[in-house]
Amino acid sequence: AQTEGNLEKAAELQYGTIPQLEKELQEFEEAFQDETGEDSERMIREVVSDEEIGDIVSQWTGIPVSKLVETEREKLLSLSDILHKRVVGQDKAFDLVSDAVVRARAGIKDPNRPIGSFLFLGPSGVG
Repeated sequence: AQTEGNLEKAAELQYGTIPQLEKELQEFEEAFQDETGEDSERMIREVVSDEEIGDIVSQWTGIPVSKLVETEREKLLSLSDILHKRVVGQDKAFDLVSDAVVRARAGIKDPNRPIGSFLFLGPSGVG
């Protein structure tokens, strides 16, 4: 506006609009810091969580997040049931395998040792 000689518009922007927008931005930043508990100057995080990605995809597709993403916890809890449905007659073996996987994912294992050592034997096709 200044370069065009419109001094009225330039004054309106310089003394009215810009200070008002700066004030609104400051209020938003304070509200964001109060909400997130972050003292960071940044409003954008470098790391995006699985939940945030699920929310965005859900908004784009209109499909609820619960239908898109089964949490790891739910997968682990149903692991034994899924294995029992797929293979017959190996209940104890699959209980041991699923327990080992759950322990590993929960962080209850020695990091210097393998999750487990499993030996599946038998003729082909018998489970």
